[in-house]
Amino acid sequence: MVHISDGVLAEWLWGGGWAVTAIILAYALSKMKTEDVPRLSVITAAVFVASLIHISVGPTSVHFILNGFAGVMLGILAYPCIFVALVLQCFLFGFGGITTIGINTVNMGVPALIAYLIFRTGTGLNIRPETKNRASLFGAIAGGVAVVLALLFLAAELLTTGEEFLETTVLVVSTHIPIIAVEAIFTGVIVGFIATVEPELFGKK
Repeated sequence: MVHISDGVLAEWLWGGGWAVTAIILAYALSKMKTEDVPRLSVITAAVFVASLIHISVGPTSVHFILNGFAGVMLGILAYPCIFVALVLQCFLFGFGGITTIGINTVNMGVPALIAYLIFRTGTGLNIRPETKNRASLFGAIAGGVAVVLALLFLAAELLTTGEEFLETTVLVVSTHIPIIAVEAIFTGVIVGFIATVEPELFGKK
Protein backbone atom coordinates (compact mmCIF):
# COMPACT_ATOMS: atom_id res chain seq x y z
CA MET A 1 0.00 0.00 0.00
CA VAL A 2 2.13 2.84 -1.27
CA HIS A 3 -1.09 4.46 -2.51
CA ILE A 4 -2.25 6.62 0.41
CA SER A 5 -6.00 7.33 0.31
CA ASP A 6 -7.82 10.62 0.87
CA GLY A 7 -8.44 11.59 4.48
CA VAL A 8 -5.49 9.67 5.92
CA LEU A 9 -2.81 12.35 6.09
CA ALA A 10 -2.90 15.83 7.57
CA GLU A 11 -3.51 18.65 5.09
CA TRP A 12 -0.01 20.04 5.50
CA LEU A 13 1.47 16.68 4.50
CA TRP A 14 -0.50 16.08 1.31
CA GLY A 15 -0.39 19.78 0.48
CA GLY A 16 3.38 19.76 0.84
CA GLY A 17 3.47 16.70 -1.39
CA TRP A 18 1.70 18.60 -4.15
CA ALA A 19 4.12 21.51 -3.79
CA VAL A 20 7.19 19.27 -4.09
CA THR A 21 5.67 17.36 -6.99
CA ALA A 22 4.80 20.55 -8.88
CA ILE A 23 8.38 21.84 -8.57
CA ILE A 24 10.04 18.59 -9.65
CA LEU A 25 7.55 18.05 -12.48
CA ALA A 26 8.15 21.54 -13.84
CA TYR A 27 11.91 20.98 -13.83
CA ALA A 28 11.68 17.49 -15.32
CA LEU A 29 9.36 18.55 -18.13
CA SER A 30 11.63 21.46 -18.96
CA LYS A 31 14.37 18.90 -19.63
CA MET A 32 12.23 16.57 -21.74
CA LYS A 33 12.88 16.35 -25.47
CA THR A 34 10.68 14.98 -28.24
CA GLU A 35 12.90 11.92 -28.63
CA ASP A 36 12.33 11.06 -24.96
CA VAL A 37 8.60 10.48 -25.43
CA PRO A 38 8.68 6.86 -26.73
CA ARG A 39 10.99 5.66 -23.95
CA LEU A 40 9.01 7.59 -21.34
CA SER A 41 5.75 6.09 -22.60
CA VAL A 42 7.03 2.50 -22.51
CA ILE A 43 8.45 2.76 -18.97
CA THR A 44 5.31 4.54 -17.74
CA ALA A 45 3.19 1.71 -19.12
CA ALA A 46 5.41 -0.83 -17.35
CA VAL A 47 5.10 0.99 -14.01
CA PHE A 48 1.33 1.34 -14.47
CA VAL A 49 0.77 -2.33 -15.24
CA ALA A 50 3.14 -3.64 -12.54
CA SER A 51 1.34 -1.67 -9.83
CA LEU A 52 -2.01 -3.14 -10.84
CA ILE A 53 -1.01 -6.59 -9.58
CA HIS A 54 -2.15 -6.44 -5.95
CA ILE A 55 -1.99 -9.21 -3.34
CA SER A 56 -4.23 -8.49 -0.35
CA VAL A 57 -2.59 -8.85 3.08
CA GLY A 58 -4.94 -7.90 5.91
CA PRO A 59 -5.94 -4.24 5.68
CA THR A 60 -3.27 -3.50 3.06
CA SER A 61 -1.92 -4.99 -0.16
CA VAL A 62 1.44 -5.83 -1.70
CA HIS A 63 2.38 -4.92 -5.25
CA PHE A 64 5.38 -4.16 -7.41
CA ILE A 65 6.52 -0.54 -7.69
CA LEU A 66 9.36 -0.48 -10.29
CA ASN A 67 10.35 3.03 -9.25
CA GLY A 68 14.02 2.06 -9.15
CA PHE A 69 13.80 0.61 -12.65
CA ALA A 70 12.12 3.80 -13.86
CA GLY A 71 14.84 5.90 -12.24
CA VAL A 72 17.66 3.91 -13.82
CA MET A 73 16.08 4.05 -17.27
CA LEU A 74 14.69 7.59 -17.28
CA GLY A 75 16.70 9.74 -14.89
CA ILE A 76 14.80 12.91 -14.01
CA LEU A 77 11.95 11.85 -16.32
CA ALA A 78 11.13 9.05 -13.89
CA TYR A 79 9.18 11.63 -11.87
CA PRO A 80 6.60 12.49 -14.56
CA CYS A 81 6.51 8.77 -15.43
CA ILE A 82 5.43 7.87 -11.90
CA PHE A 83 3.07 10.86 -11.67
CA VAL A 84 1.20 9.84 -14.84
CA ALA A 85 1.01 6.20 -13.70
CA LEU A 86 -0.43 7.24 -10.33
CA VAL A 87 -2.98 9.59 -11.89
CA LEU A 88 -4.22 6.83 -14.20
CA GLN A 89 -4.36 4.29 -11.37
CA CYS A 90 -6.29 6.73 -9.18
CA PHE A 91 -8.94 7.73 -11.72
CA LEU A 92 -9.28 4.41 -13.53
CA PHE A 93 -9.04 1.96 -10.62
CA GLY A 94 -9.42 4.02 -7.44
CA PHE A 95 -5.90 3.30 -6.14
CA GLY A 96 -5.00 6.06 -3.69
CA GLY A 97 -6.74 9.40 -3.32
CA ILE A 98 -6.95 12.50 -5.47
CA THR A 99 -5.60 14.82 -2.78
CA THR A 100 -2.70 12.43 -2.11
CA ILE A 101 -1.47 12.01 -5.69
CA GLY A 102 1.22 14.60 -4.93
CA ILE A 103 2.57 12.91 -1.80
CA ASN A 104 2.27 9.45 -3.38
CA THR A 105 4.38 10.72 -6.27
CA VAL A 106 6.95 12.03 -3.79
CA ASN A 107 7.05 8.65 -2.04
CA MET A 108 7.82 6.77 -5.25
CA GLY A 109 9.37 9.48 -7.40
CA VAL A 110 12.05 10.87 -5.11
CA PRO A 111 13.45 7.36 -4.43
CA ALA A 112 13.45 6.83 -8.21
CA LEU A 113 15.65 9.91 -8.62
CA ILE A 114 17.97 8.67 -5.87
CA ALA A 115 18.13 5.29 -7.63
CA TYR A 116 19.25 7.08 -10.78
CA LEU A 117 21.99 8.90 -8.86
CA ILE A 118 23.18 5.58 -7.42
CA PHE A 119 23.27 4.02 -10.88
CA ARG A 120 24.97 7.03 -12.47
CA THR A 121 27.57 7.23 -9.70
CA GLY A 122 28.33 3.53 -9.89
CA THR A 123 28.56 3.26 -13.67
CA GLY A 124 29.27 6.78 -14.88
CA LEU A 125 26.68 5.91 -17.56
CA ASN A 126 29.67 4.65 -19.54
CA ILE A 127 27.95 1.36 -20.26
CA ARG A 128 29.11 -1.15 -22.84
CA PRO A 129 28.45 -4.88 -23.27
CA GLU A 130 31.72 -5.67 -21.51
CA THR A 131 30.65 -3.63 -18.45
CA LYS A 132 27.20 -5.22 -18.16
CA ASN A 133 28.07 -6.94 -14.86
CA ARG A 134 28.83 -3.60 -13.23
CA ALA A 135 25.64 -2.14 -14.70
CA SER A 136 23.65 -5.10 -13.38
CA LEU A 137 25.15 -4.72 -9.90
CA PHE A 138 24.35 -1.05 -9.57
CA GLY A 139 20.99 -1.56 -11.26
CA ALA A 140 20.12 -4.12 -8.60
CA ILE A 141 21.29 -1.82 -5.81
CA ALA A 142 19.29 1.05 -7.25
CA GLY A 143 16.17 -1.10 -7.66
CA GLY A 144 16.28 -2.35 -4.07
CA VAL A 145 17.14 1.00 -2.48
CA ALA A 146 14.27 2.72 -4.29
CA VAL A 147 11.70 0.37 -2.74
CA VAL A 148 13.29 0.69 0.71
CA LEU A 149 13.12 4.49 0.51
CA ALA A 150 9.52 4.43 -0.71
CA LEU A 151 8.55 2.33 2.31
CA LEU A 152 10.49 4.58 4.68
CA PHE A 153 8.78 7.69 3.30
CA LEU A 154 5.38 6.05 3.68
CA ALA A 155 6.15 4.84 7.19
CA ALA A 156 7.34 8.27 8.31
CA GLU A 157 4.19 9.94 6.98
CA LEU A 158 1.83 7.46 8.59
CA LEU A 159 3.60 7.60 11.96
CA THR A 160 3.66 11.39 11.82
CA THR A 161 -0.10 11.34 11.27
CA GLY A 162 -0.86 9.31 14.38
CA GLU A 163 0.07 6.35 16.58
CA GLU A 164 -3.04 4.50 15.40
CA PHE A 165 -1.19 3.79 12.15
CA LEU A 166 1.69 1.98 13.87
CA GLU A 167 0.30 -1.52 13.32
CA THR A 168 -0.57 -0.78 9.68
CA THR A 169 2.88 0.70 9.11
CA VAL A 170 4.64 -2.37 10.48
CA LEU A 171 2.44 -4.64 8.35
CA VAL A 172 3.04 -2.64 5.16
CA VAL A 173 6.81 -2.54 5.63
CA SER A 174 7.15 -6.20 6.61
CA THR A 175 5.01 -7.51 3.75
CA HIS A 176 7.00 -5.52 1.19
CA ILE A 177 10.38 -6.95 2.24
CA PRO A 178 10.18 -9.68 -0.44
CA ILE A 179 9.37 -6.98 -3.01
CA ILE A 180 12.68 -5.29 -2.23
CA ALA A 181 14.58 -8.43 -3.20
CA VAL A 182 12.44 -9.17 -6.26
CA GLU A 183 12.72 -5.64 -7.64
CA ALA A 184 16.47 -5.55 -7.03
CA ILE A 185 16.89 -8.79 -8.98
CA PHE A 186 14.49 -7.68 -11.73
CA THR A 187 16.19 -4.32 -12.22
CA GLY A 188 19.66 -5.86 -12.22
CA VAL A 189 18.71 -8.51 -14.79
CA ILE A 190 16.92 -6.11 -17.14
CA VAL A 191 19.68 -3.52 -16.90
CA GLY A 192 22.26 -6.20 -17.69
CA PHE A 193 20.24 -7.29 -20.72
CA ILE A 194 19.86 -3.75 -22.03
CA ALA A 195 23.56 -3.12 -21.45
CA THR A 196 24.24 -6.06 -23.77
CA VAL A 197 21.80 -5.30 -26.58
CA GLU A 198 21.36 -1.51 -26.55
CA PRO A 199 23.70 0.23 -24.05
CA GLU A 200 23.22 3.63 -25.69
CA LEU A 201 19.82 3.89 -23.98
CA PHE A 202 21.55 4.68 -20.70
CA GLY A 203 23.19 7.78 -22.11
CA LYS A 204 19.89 9.44 -22.98
CA LYS A 205 18.79 11.03 -19.72
